[in-house]
Amino acid sequence: MFAVLTEINWLAVIASTIVFTVLGGLWFAVIVAKPYAVALGNSSSTSPADGKAAAMPPLFIVGPLIASLAVVITSAVLLRALAVESLADGIAFGLIVGVGYLVAQTFNIAINPNIPRPLLYGLVNAPYFVISSVVGSVILTLWR
Repeated sequence: MFAVLTEINWLAVIASTIVFTVLGGLWFAVIVAKPYAVALGNSSSTSPADGKAAAMPPLFIVGPLIASLAVVITSAVLLRALAVESLADGIAFGLIVGVGYLVAQTFNIAINPNIPRPLLYGLVNAPYFVISSVVGSVILTLWR
């Protein structure tokens, strides 16, 4: 299975990782900033979308970038190993990974005593993971 590493288009991996990262930044800092804060128990804090929040430490930018790169590389390996080549199959793969792994794991992480609103946390995060997984899988599938 790991022989497919030479078949991966690494420019597509970079492009998909950038999509994950940019979409994540927009998703959590702008689109769902307030519900995300509520899910984490920070409803009174300001968000980057308000223009009042302090600058984010590098960990909050570099960490998700590295995690997204790991997800994208894993998806690229599986897409090649499974010989996924059509747009429809790329979308199906993205949905399976997005829902079956990323969303399921998000809810699993959320259901703990440190997250005050675990279901809201999962619901706020889930669409980002599904959308980014599908878009990333489509890029990796079509840009072989």
